[in-house]
Amino acid sequence: MIQRPFDPALDLSIERIIHAPAARIWRAWTEPEQLERWWVPSPAIARVDVLDVRAGGGFVTRMSDDGEHFIPHTDGIFLVVEAGTRLVFTNAISSAWRPAAPAPVSMTAEIVLAEHPEGTEYRAIVRHGDAAARDLHEELGFHEGWGAVTAALAALVETGV
Repeated sequence: MIQRPFDPALDLSIERIIHAPAARIWRAWTEPEQLERWWVPSPAIARVDVLDVRAGGGFVTRMSDDGEHFIPHTDGIFLVVEAGTRLVFTNAISSAWRPAAPAPVSMTAEIVLAEHPEGTEYRAIVRHGDAAARDLHEELGFHEGWGAVTAALAALVETGV
């Protein structure tokens, strides 16, 4: 497993101990019906259009505030898939393998799962191309948004559903 170093000038992260086995977290990330239950901050809801969990596979989701009208949320690809322990995806390349300029920022996210005596150490590292993009993502509520969905993920998998 090649991991890139965390650069606080360019990267943001969320870390949490989730009181559940890594296998449950992996399922929540890799099964569409599970991902839809936590992927966007409540009360919005997510719809998974493509979840092709393999290197080069598409990752496309939409979101809705009313459950009827869905708008684009994520359109990217998986770069690295290490079953049960690590996912890396980016929105800088669309699911059609075209360069993208996603709003509000282009990013690469790395999700790492590691054993912990109380369950699983969960870490999401979100990398940006420059400090301005990192700072904008933080100002737009990175910690609140990614924190809310990480809490929803934890609630889902800790109940054993």
